[in-house]
Parts: sequence; structure tokens; C-alpha cells
Amino acid sequence: MTNQDVQAVTANGTQIAYEFYGEPQAPVILLIHGLGMPMTGWPMGIVDKLVGEGFRVLRIDNRDQGKSEKFDQLPMPNMLWQFLKLKIGLSVSAPYELTELMKDTLGVLDALKIDSVHVVGVSMGGMISQLLAINAPSRVKTLTSIMSTTGNRKIPGPDKSVSAHLIKKPIIKTKQDVIDYHIKTWQLIGSPAYQPKPEQLKMYVAELMDRGMSAPGTARQMLAILAAPNRVKDLSRLRMPCQIIHGIDDLLVRVEGGIDTAKAIPQAEQHLIKGMGHDLPVELHGQICGLIAKQARSQEEKSNATL
Repeated sequence: MTNQDVQAVTANGTQIAYEFYGEPQAPVILLIHGLGMPMTGWPMGIVDKLVGEGFRVLRIDNRDQGKSEKFDQLPMPNMLWQFLKLKIGLSVSAPYELTELMKDTLGVLDALKIDSVHVVGVSMGGMISQLLAINAPSRVKTLTSIMSTTGNRKIPGPDKSVSAHLIKKPIIKTKQDVIDYHIKTWQLIGSPAYQPKPEQLKMYVAELMDRGMSAPGTARQMLAILAAPNRVKDLSRLRMPCQIIHGIDDLLVRVEGGIDTAKAIPQAEQHLIKGMGHDLPVELHGQICGLIAKQARSQEEKSNATL
């Protein structure tokens, strides 16, 4: 791991925390994580591998998580009613839109005076990355959307076992109850072929909690996802190099979501990984980072050749 700098900037009127790794002159890879996840959801194994490939890595805490600004002052609609509206095809109400998280991200690039980046998003982060590519294509050199989807409501939803766990309100009396709930979540949605050891999973959850996980913030982010319109038509306009990475055994965002994303984007590369669920197991870090670095390096070489 090379030089690290942890700071925050005002982006889209919001305080967004970020971290840099790697040499200042290297091309930047921006990592955006998903629902309820601080930047530490990105394992340092991935950060280090990308730095080792010759890139500078930028991680951010999305609004409402980690060290970034929280929006607890916003009124919250009834969650059950919003889920019912979604089920019967009505519009969902949300405290803020998913595009606001995209604007936060764009604001970080502006504040840091970064012209363009290679964008990598996981889950909700993939949705934010797609919106960034759609709305600010000149700022996105390449797009890698991992275990994400298009907002197409015809795509199958989470497995029933996952939905039941996520919808059921957990009994939380102690910090250990919170830890146990998150461990159970990762056991349900994680990669069946690459199950971490119990102590590894506990350490990962502890790192997430130490960085900061907001349950109300997660609810607001969830509503932003549910309220977001279908992106299929907009994705068809993308012209930068794009690739889709998705686990075949993902029980949270089903593989059909990744396939739909690849289908929507012209000439997008599709990489479906057997045994992978809705996480980033250490056994797949080499493969995933290799795909990210290959696409980014190819585009850098093309850009340099035209100078």
C-alpha cells in the first residue's frame, strides 16, 4: 500500500469523505460501493492490486454512510407503503434521488480537479456509476459495473430467503446484535463457492462498522434505488469502453440484472463468474482486478497514442 490521504470535500453541497492510494501522476480508478456500505466495503486487497497495476485509487463514502454527511433531518416516508407501491407499479417516494449520489460523486471529481476517471461500481455503486457515465460521459474513461442492474423492474428480485431476512426488523439490543445481523446478511448473499472463514467475516464487518454504517441512511438509499427510473434507454447511448461483472450465484441482485446491463450497453463486455455471489471474495480479487486493469490500461494506451 502506498501513500494514503483521508479527507473530505464539499460536493453537490454535501460533505463527502474520500481516500487516495497510489502515485499522484497515475491514472485514477474511482471505486463506488453499494447500499449501506462505507468505502471500506472495498477490500484493501483490491485497492492494493489496482495500485500495483499502476493506477491511483480513489475510494469514497457515499452520502449517509461512513464519514460522509448524514441526512437524518429529511422526512422519511413509510417504508412498507413504498414497497407496496413498488409492487403494484406506483411511483416510490424517496428523501432524495439516486441522481443526487451521482452528483455527489461528480462533485468530488470537480473538487479534486480530476478531469476523468475509470469508474468501478458495485451494486448500488454500479447504478451510480452508470448514471455518471450517462450524465457526464466526458468524465468517464471506462465503466465497470459489478453485480448491479439497470432499474428494469422486469428483472427477478432477490431470493426469498434474502428478502425475508432484509425485510424482517432485527432485534437489536447490543452492538453484538448488530454484528450478528450483518454477519448473517453476508452469509446469505455471499459467494457460495468462496465462503470466508468466520474470523475473516467478523473482521470485515467490524471494519465496516468502525468506518460507520447508518441504518436510517441505508433506508434512504434504498428508497432512492426503488424510486430510480429504468436506465436501459439511457445506457444504450454509452460509447466509452464498458464491462459488466456479475456472479452467477448472486441471490441479492440476480445475474439477470448484469445480463440486462450488458445487453443495454453497445459492445459491453460481459463476465459472468460461477460461484460468485453478492460480495468480493479474496479468491476472485485477481480475476476482478485483472479485468478492471486490462480495460483501463487499454483505454489509456489508446488515449496516449492519439496525443
